[in-house]
Amino acid sequence: MSAPLALVLTGPTGGGKSQWAERLAGQLPIEIVSVDSAQVYRGLDIGTAKPDAPMRARIVHHLIDIRDPAERYSAGDFVHDARAALAGIHARGRLPVLVGGTQLYLRALLRGLAALPPASAAVRAQLEAQAAVHGWAALHGELARVDPQAAARIHRNDPQRIQRALEVFRISGRPISAWHEQTRPPGEEVRWLRFALVPGDRTALGRALAERFANMLDVGLLAEVSALYRRGDLHEELPAIRSVGYRQLWAHCAGRISLAEAIGQAIAATRQLAKRQLTWLRSESGYEALEPAGGAGFARILAAVRAAGFVAGRPSGC
Repeated sequence: MSAPLALVLTGPTGGGKSQWAERLAGQLPIEIVSVDSAQVYRGLDIGTAKPDAPMRARIVHHLIDIRDPAERYSAGDFVHDARAALAGIHARGRLPVLVGGTQLYLRALLRGLAALPPASAAVRAQLEAQAAVHGWAALHGELARVDPQAAARIHRNDPQRIQRALEVFRISGRPISAWHEQTRPPGEEVRWLRFALVPGDRTALGRALAERFANMLDVGLLAEVSALYRRGDLHEELPAIRSVGYRQLWAHCAGRISLAEAIGQAIAATRQLAKRQLTWLRSESGYEALEPAGGAGFARILAAVRAAGFVAGRPSGC
């Protein structure tokens, strides 16, 4: 009996992943597993390009709207939830398609997770107090001194991962990179087909991202962020609020920057996110890069699924 099949479709933000997944649904009996660290949160709809209700009625989506923005969601949570979703999809004889650009989640699912020390509320509070005084860039500098390998992977504007890396070091006395080196890969319980949509024209991608953000504003993104701001129980250090676009408009709602400044910063941050995602993908092995423009790449995916022996309606692995 062969292992069940699953397809991964990743790439930079705004690269066309969701549109390709929708096209695949017209050719294959698929269910989509979202690999997006912001789409897990309820109320973050427009700025995360979350699939709308009609699309979710046509195609089953998993791991969307499963957390309140006041909560946190980790790579470990994703691995647990994704594995459960995969098992259910396979049991229904359908093809799971993992769609999204959160590369940390994909790496955790495909390579396994390190057995890190449990979180410490006291150490986290200590780190947050330091960040409030000195800023997260200063804590990133501390991380560079104690764990240069981790600091090279973690962006200085990523407080959640900076905090976790320093927390692990302070608790255990060992760099988080050393813990990751001891990670055991998961078993071969799934056969993966891995594709990355990589636009050849990066300038055009940048223009498209700016246009997409303008469209999001036109359909109510500022009102969406304002509603989150008015809740009163959310703050800027939460992962949900630190999502690209939300963080910048939140600063505008707080009266610290103008709307024009927030828009400019959000577009720049979106482009930086796409650049980081492309850099990460270049460091990963096992992905077949496809150009989003044209039909050759899409045909390649269909051919790979057929060559792998997928049969609709038959529980995978049989």
